[in-house]
Amino acid sequence: MRTRAVITVLSTLLLVLLGVPATAQAGGAAPFPEVLPLPDGFQPEGIATGPGPVAYFGSRATGDIYRADLRTGKGRIISKGPGTPSLGLKTDGRGRLFVSGGTAGNARVVDIRTGEVIRSYTLATGASFVNDVVLTGRAAWFTDSANPVLYRLPLGRHGSLPDEALPLPLTGDIVYGAGVNANGIAETPDGRSLLIVQSNTGTLFRVNPATGVTTRVELGGETLTNGDGLLLIGRTLYVVQNRLNTVAVIHLSRDGSSGRVVDRLTDPDFDVPTTVGAFGDRLYLPNARFTTTPTPATPYTAVSVPRR
Repeated sequence: MRTRAVITVLSTLLLVLLGVPATAQAGGAAPFPEVLPLPDGFQPEGIATGPGPVAYFGSRATGDIYRADLRTGKGRIISKGPGTPSLGLKTDGRGRLFVSGGTAGNARVVDIRTGEVIRSYTLATGASFVNDVVLTGRAAWFTDSANPVLYRLPLGRHGSLPDEALPLPLTGDIVYGAGVNANGIAETPDGRSLLIVQSNTGTLFRVNPATGVTTRVELGGETLTNGDGLLLIGRTLYVVQNRLNTVAVIHLSRDGSSGRVVDRLTDPDFDVPTTVGAFGDRLYLPNARFTTTPTPATPYTAVSVPRR
């Protein structure tokens, strides 16, 4: 009995160190909650997970940033917003959160320890919708759903932030039209190009980060209607299809030029999820509830589903 107890403790410690949600020893129930409550009236849109078992959510109403402990589901507002949206989010290993500013046409970088804004950048001065962000080894890239352009924040030595953002006009196969255009953004598996999904056409594009030339990703006739947040893990791309309450699972070629939809995930607790993060063997998605009229008392949640 003593040996078995020691093995159990060591196994649990190993899972914790690896950042994997361990299965409870008694009864086989997962200790991480599958539904996380968010503040009433919060209107979540973006999510960033990590470092560690935490998730950050942005409010499209106020720009507040909420941090939740994935082990308990409890959390708090760590950064008060500017009264404009906080949409796509990404954290880095330096304690920073990169935030897409939506209709404000800006981006900001927040210290996740203090909640203070480290830097703020004006990306567009006219009508715009800065929607999502991805971090690569050398830059933070932001999409604009209203204008055919990506914005790049080049990162210097030790991740130093630039003085200004650099626009990269999009050309090639993508054609902007009415509605939400370029939305979610990710890297290709080989790290040489970017991927963006166009929500109003359901099309996935590969982008040359040096030229802005876009080419359509061949998906064997599949479309990604209402495509929103993207998450790449290895060669698997998760595409949130918000109003369809679905996550498309795509196996990509290394260069991202083609892919195959291998699964579609859904859950009874989905209520128009918009973006997706991952921790351990699970995906986490905030319910934006676009089909529900928001009020200060409207409840909001994030949902956890197994990663496949």
